[in-house]
Amino acid sequence: MIDIDKWQEIFQSISKHRLRAALTAFGVFWGIYMLVILMGAGKGLENGATQNFDISKNAVFVWTRRTTLPYAGLQPGRFIALKNDDMAAIRESVPEIDVIAARLQLGGNNTIERGDKSAAFTVYGDLPTYLEVKPLIIDNGRFMNDLDVEQKRKVVVIGERVKEVMFAPDEDPIGEYLRIGGIMFKVVGTFKTKTKGEDGFEDVQSVYMPITTMQQAFNRPERIGWFAFLPQPGIPAKVVEDKVRLLIAQRHKVDPNDRSAIGSANVEEEYKQLQTVFGGIRGFSWLVAIGTIFAGMMGVGNIMMIIVKERTKEIGIRKSVGATPGSIIAMIVQEALVLSGISGYLGLLAGCLTVEGIRQGMLQFGVQSDFFANPQIDFTTAFVAVLVLVLAGVLAGLIPGLR
Repeated sequence: MIDIDKWQEIFQSISKHRLRAALTAFGVFWGIYMLVILMGAGKGLENGATQNFDISKNAVFVWTRRTTLPYAGLQPGRFIALKNDDMAAIRESVPEIDVIAARLQLGGNNTIERGDKSAAFTVYGDLPTYLEVKPLIIDNGRFMNDLDVEQKRKVVVIGERVKEVMFAPDEDPIGEYLRIGGIMFKVVGTFKTKTKGEDGFEDVQSVYMPITTMQQAFNRPERIGWFAFLPQPGIPAKVVEDKVRLLIAQRHKVDPNDRSAIGSANVEEEYKQLQTVFGGIRGFSWLVAIGTIFAGMMGVGNIMMIIVKERTKEIGIRKSVGATPGSIIAMIVQEALVLSGISGYLGLLAGCLTVEGIRQGMLQFGVQSDFFANPQIDFTTAFVAVLVLVLAGVLAGLIPGLR
């Protein structure tokens, strides 16, 4: 049953100090509101950063350039060229690798022709395993397969932008031919990318062919530009990175510490660093918000102290007619919870509406950013905010009540 008289008494007690109560309530409102906004913005920044991790989050990339350190009697300045036999040696010597993808770039932008149309795009030679390292959306046809690589077929998979430039809107490119470097290649698939921003635009301007085809057709026998690896489940990417670098250094007589000659990128380590940064942002957001909420609750506590002092006689009368200390404390705590609860709920609601408004606005106006995407508040954040609010409200009423 709802005790209407008790609720009337609570609101009458608070209304005697309207200005003080309003200012205090605003402090609580603002603390919760800022918590929600900061957490929503932090999530948007995190989504914006992680959307650029379109490649597997435990991928390792290894490439070679010129040596800068002398080693084993050899002078610096040697160019280290990766070959097919390096890939075979890596497969055999590094069992921690689950997926290996070799890549070769034709070099710069290459003119692609079809009839009277021509445009410059980036051309890569790849293995079918490339899709495991960097997932693409194959929206028509297929990606290259093992048979394409084995038979060195002259087939290509083209990006969305390549399709738009080289083909009419109502034209199906599958089965059609493109001329690259004077050689005809059959289109077997088209793709879109999951990557946003500039990187995504570069992706859809690319053309992929079997790496063996590129090696043969463009006179680059056995040549590999760089490797991408995925470790076995449970194996740290750092293990694969170190073993591959050491093996290449041994095979090509390079100082293992020559980072310029043998370069590498560890996506797993970069992702961990990014998560640490955003963990710090989340912690800072909670610190700022809880500090603001605490200041608001100090105000609630002060109001309750004033109310208790003004009602000393009333409390004495209640005790004389049989009211227990627990019931009196409960009454004061209830008043504090009402003041903090209403203002906190309004802050939570306003914060959620603001974050959702920003999200909907970005969708409606087609706003895309490499750094900010899909701001949102998860259930855990809202639940913890309410929990903090309730605990703070109880403390704000309990301390004056005990005194």
